[in-house]
Amino acid sequence: MNRTLSLHRAPGALLPPLIAGVLLLAGCASTPPAPTEQIAAAHQAIANAAQADAGRYAAGEIGEARSKLVQADAEVANQHMVAARRLAVESHTEADLATAITTERKAKAVNAELQRGNDALAQEMQRNSGTNP
Repeated sequence: MNRTLSLHRAPGALLPPLIAGVLLLAGCASTPPAPTEQIAAAHQAIANAAQADAGRYAAGEIGEARSKLVQADAEVANQHMVAARRLAVESHTEADLATAITTERKAKAVNAELQRGNDALAQEMQRNSGTNP
């Protein structure tokens, strides 16, 4: 008797074991590492913005940066590293925006002060030129 082993199977017969294998591998996937670099960078950006006086000139933006950083820390505690990384990056971006707004508003204030000084000087020169020969 000559028996042969049949290796032919129905076209969809390998699909269930393949799906089970993929699900098993996905279940074994480890949690991504905590975004410590992004969180540290966000802390530094917030400190820089605060030092630039963003609390006075860009309070909303610096508040948003701080809020997102608190949320990022909470996501790390909950092992949601992808969300934590996204929030840390958003926090850094908000802090950078706060710094930029602060810089712009300070520059505009200095410019306005210089303009007032120039105007006062011009008025003084006009007054003096009318009385002096």
